Amino acid sequence: MNRQAQAVVLLLFGGAILRASLSDLYLRYVKEGLRPFLIAAGVALVATAIATLLYERRPRDDHGHGHHEPRVGWLLILPVLGLLLVAPPALGSFTAGQSGTLPVSDSDYAALPSDDPAPIGLLDYASRALFDDGRSLAGRRVRLTGFVAPGPDGAPMLARIVMSCCAADGRPIKVGLTGGPVVDVPAGTWIQVTGTHSTRRGTDPVNQAEIAYLEVAQWQPITPPKQPYE
Repeated sequence: MNRQAQAVVLLLFGGAILRASLSDLYLRYVKEGLRPFLIAAGVALVATAIATLLYERRPRDDHGHGHHEPRVGWLLILPVLGLLLVAPPALGSFTAGQSGTLPVSDSDYAALPSDDPAPIGLLDYASRALFDDGRSLAGRRVRLTGFVAPGPDGAPMLARIVMSCCAADGRPIKVGLTGGPVVDVPAGTWIQVTGTHSTRRGTDPVNQAEIAYLEVAQWQPITPPKQPYE
């Protein structure tokens, strides 16, 4: 593969990074705080590609002894074009079904938001329910947002992917749903659930971690949020 082909690959790859980082697409793959680094990397790749192409197009005195690389090397562009034209979706219900729920740990629990219902994350709710025995949730309605994932008994659960740095380290946090109106939408559908703490607990068969439950009062489907991860 000659330098011109390498430069084109760099140009397309850098363009794909810039396309994702200058929109909300990058949130499917990395944490929000990494956006400046993605933009810088994309600009560097595009600049390097352009400089290489300009250098390769300069006049040469090679006395007719040019070296021609196999054209099959250009096929390496195809995966990069796929990345540029087709954006892979964020991790969702399939990942949640194949991976065990994220084990939660004890923490100092701040007061819940004053809103009624109080909007909190699934990881925060699970930690309060399992380690605090729901004391910090007593007498309060909460609102959780996540996607529907299949539970071990076939019943729907609420889940969300927790990400430390990028999608490669994403792990699901799952919350069981009990009582109230039955959630009857397909796996992967994003919903908001309002309810109260339930003393019921379950076990994830994938990794034997405990699962907290929510007593459902009502739920509704929603548009997937801009930031799909916790």
